[in-house]
Amino acid sequence: MKGQTNRWIIDNSLQKELRTHMTDAENCLWRHLRGRKIAGFKFRRQHPFLDYVLDFVCLEKRLIVEVDGGQHQDCEQDQVRDRRLHEAGFRVVRFWNNQVLQETEVVVEAIWTALHREFGEAGSLITPSPPHPSP
Repeated sequence: MKGQTNRWIIDNSLQKELRTHMTDAENCLWRHLRGRKIAGFKFRRQHPFLDYVLDFVCLEKRLIVEVDGGQHQDCEQDQVRDRRLHEAGFRVVRFWNNQVLQETEVVVEAIWTALHREFGEAGSLITPSPPHPSP
């Protein structure tokens, strides 16, 4: 999405700095997202877009995954950010750091579900069930 990013982010290599200093929760989730491990979908980490650096994004499905610490609780800036990203055609799913670290499989399953959401003919949401692990 070249040309849609704040030049300050690119000029200061902010996204590269954030990639090298990811939180424990971001590192944990990245191990599950990288290499097309979830249903073959490619994710980018610390991807610049508009005035933001997105934690993780699947451009093909226009899905953004944000991993938040306690400073994001009831944060009005996050609501503005989500609204702007939604207006740009993205869906945003957010998880708390402790969710990612303590309930990793639940988080991965929620991301799988978000990737597979489709709208039916009547506009109703169709969500297929995720694959079950082999015994």
